Amino acid sequence: MTGPTSSYEFLPSERPSFPGSPFTPRLSLPRRLGYAAIALLVGVTATLGNALVNVNLAAIAGSAGMYVVEASWLPAIYVAFNASANLMLVKARAQFGIPRVVITVLGLYAATAALQLIFPVYLGAVAVRAASGLAAAALTTYTVYHLIEALPPAKRAGALAIGIVIPQLGTPLARMLPVELLTTHQWRGIHLIELATALFCIAATVALPLPPTERSKVFSRLDVLTMGLLLPANVMLCGFLSLGRLLWWVDATQLALLLCGAIVCYVAAYLLERHRRAPLLQMRWITTKDILRFAAVAIFVRLALAEQTYEAVGLLASGGLINDQLAGLFAWVALAMIVGIGVVLVLLSQQRLPYLVMAASLTIAVGAILDSHSNALSRPAQLYASQMLLGLGTALFMGPALLYGLMHMRSQGPNFLVSFVVLFSTTQNIGGLAGSAILGTLQTIQTRVHATSMATHLTSANPAIAAQLHEGAAGFAGVLTDPVARQLAGGRLLGQALNTQAAAAAYDDVFALVAVFALGTALYVGVATWSTRYVRRDRNA
Repeated sequence: MTGPTSSYEFLPSERPSFPGSPFTPRLSLPRRLGYAAIALLVGVTATLGNALVNVNLAAIAGSAGMYVVEASWLPAIYVAFNASANLMLVKARAQFGIPRVVITVLGLYAATAALQLIFPVYLGAVAVRAASGLAAAALTTYTVYHLIEALPPAKRAGALAIGIVIPQLGTPLARMLPVELLTTHQWRGIHLIELATALFCIAATVALPLPPTERSKVFSRLDVLTMGLLLPANVMLCGFLSLGRLLWWVDATQLALLLCGAIVCYVAAYLLERHRRAPLLQMRWITTKDILRFAAVAIFVRLALAEQTYEAVGLLASGGLINDQLAGLFAWVALAMIVGIGVVLVLLSQQRLPYLVMAASLTIAVGAILDSHSNALSRPAQLYASQMLLGLGTALFMGPALLYGLMHMRSQGPNFLVSFVVLFSTTQNIGGLAGSAILGTLQTIQTRVHATSMATHLTSANPAIAAQLHEGAAGFAGVLTDPVARQLAGGRLLGQALNTQAAAAAYDDVFALVAVFALGTALYVGVATWSTRYVRRDRNA
């Protein structure tokens, strides 16, 4: 340990719980407060840059002259590298130490952001998103480590629950930042923020380093091959999910190629790991019934949470609102997440983990049910309650789900840590992208269904429709002198109004489906918890 505690002799009780994690010595209050402040800094930094890109993607694409497909690759690259990063990072921390790994990843992130500021090109933007994905994975764990040092021993389990939620604050914070701050010199403001936050994190790491960890050689040559198979597999799968709704799933050959390539790489990686003596990923454990159930619950809840990041924002955007008008809504969402962190910290215990996950699912379901009564005239103030419930559900789910999985992993031993971290990261990252793709696809289909249904009632023989056409045409009287042109323009206005109403009805359908998903997940967790306890009680009888 550096600094004034460099001569400190660690006790056996202060040894790390997992390979690559730091010692946990007794610390002074100022030092613990410093670690807590750094945890907040690095936690928000983990996702803020990518969130800024995601919430402004359409505007960034237009400003940079990107096609929609090119712009859609940016979040896909981030998710793929973020989901793949822990294949390397868990062992890298154990072999090279935490500071070296974090500073290397942050240095790469800062360097790519700086290059994009100087030479703004599309490949540079892709590189920044890849580095951002790596940095987010490293900083999320780094946040947890700082909270472990900051909290007293009795509350250290809460460090995991809190540390995994703090990065989720990046999205609401990104919605709250004024667009004028980001549009400096053709959206270079975003890269300036990314560069500044990365440098701040490096400075904090150097100024107040974590206690050391036990280091040992853990990498093997075949690990590189596994990473070389899974990274391109994740890139291709994320590309497929990100582009599917734009190019449409069955219409584009490149989507089929991406999906086939991903499947081939996944199968090759599975066969390699399945037959290794010392595998990087414990495939036999991952494919056990309990772990598959855990993964299914994690994916379903993550899919439901996509309602907030995609569907609710999409509904408001279809009504003509822009990011600056959503700042108040997401301020309340951030507040709800903070409240959720406090609730988890107070209620957290091993016995309550499944009940917290059930509460999260039910909270999400209630929020989705409230949203399902929205319409084309809904505004942010009318979504405050529902979106706060989803923010609260996020906090109630993430930490307890992570701890529940860790409980199962610890019974197997430290060699299973990489497998669990990669599994959980994949369910949350690729699961979130899949959730947006699935919900977006359903919304597109339902929009067409509702538009077709509404169009059957549009006939000029209907006096109300005829009056609307006449009113719309009259609005162009000062611009168009040709009566036929005015009538056509009025018809287009009516068509636009129909599409807006159809889109709002489709969003309501998706909200209702999300509620069904969330309720089903809560019911499943409840039944599984009850049956497990019943079996245990029967055995002990």
